[in-house]
Amino acid sequence: MKKIVLKTLFLALAIGFASSASAQHTFGVSGGMGAATARFYPQQEMKMLMGGTNFGLSWRYYSLPRFVGAVGIDLEYMQRGFSYGYSYSLSTSPKGEEIRDYSYYTRRLNSIMLPIIWQPHVYLAKNHLRLYLEAALTFSYNFGGDYEYDDTGVKDSYNWRLERDNRWNYGLAGGGGFALLFGRYELGVRARYYFGYADLMRNMNKYYDNATDGLENPFNQTPMRSPIDNINLSITLAYRFNKEGFQEWFHKPAKRDRSDKEFRFQQSTSAPSVPSR
Repeated sequence: MKKIVLKTLFLALAIGFASSASAQHTFGVSGGMGAATARFYPQQEMKMLMGGTNFGLSWRYYSLPRFVGAVGIDLEYMQRGFSYGYSYSLSTSPKGEEIRDYSYYTRRLNSIMLPIIWQPHVYLAKNHLRLYLEAALTFSYNFGGDYEYDDTGVKDSYNWRLERDNRWNYGLAGGGGFALLFGRYELGVRARYYFGYADLMRNMNKYYDNATDGLENPFNQTPMRSPIDNINLSITLAYRFNKEGFQEWFHKPAKRDRSDKEFRFQQSTSAPSVPSR
């Protein structure tokens, strides 16, 4: 009997805690477009690759008033890539300046991105507008994709090779946005920049040239560094798990106890009286 009572009490406490904590959670979806590029070293001729789509899911925990903002995790599908000027033709301007007309190799790939996010924010318009910044640590897995040469029109799926390509990457991300709050929903716009640290291709100390590769590898010598970056603009929609709102909306800081004390200048500066003889 005692065990049943203890189990029932524990279950009631767990349900009560979960109910209270759920007030601080949201679940959302996002989707948008972006651009990508890579930072090769030694430096190469590059141009931004436009039009990559992204969409995903998000979870946020909104902290109590003694902390700032929210923390959360996203799970995103993202199209990434780069355009590399692998060859060029020369011409001369009327002023005698050399002009290089580049031909580009474009590679597109797919990534599953996992950002772990801190999101400081402020509320305006009686809690109907939320402005926020965000910083994130990111981990990603790359797969699939294709490549294309714009001068010849050759296009095919990319052949991933373990000795040449890195599927796992990590990096940082930062950005900001705003959300309009109506009822239990948040509808907003977010801009985020993903700054990669890991290389997309293994450096030349591990994989030197493309002698055994097909057209998927345009590099005569593999770059020493090849991190990849993205910038995305997304529409976000989130749902709050309770009707009342977040606890920080109703938090009022405790008033300080300021007791009135009278300060008498004459008493503090007058010399002590000397008894008469």
